[in-house]
Amino acid sequence: MKKLLTLLFAIAMTLSIAAVAQDAGTAAPSDTTKVTKAEKKAAKKAAKKNKKAAKKAKKEAAKNNTSN
Repeated sequence: MKKLLTLLFAIAMTLSIAAVAQDAGTAAPSDTTKVTKAEKKAAKKAAKKNKKAAKKAKKEAAKNNTSN
């Protein structure tokens, strides 16, 4: 009887560990995509800011060239 209970306990532990591992595996990709989306948004914002700064610098350079 003791061996049967030990076997049932071992099977229950194996199944629960497999279920936890499966849940952790599905949660990781969604977290990664959230980070990726945030990184893309930040990169897009930085690119827009750089483009604006370059346009402003070009405009100022043109203004300085006409005044000389």
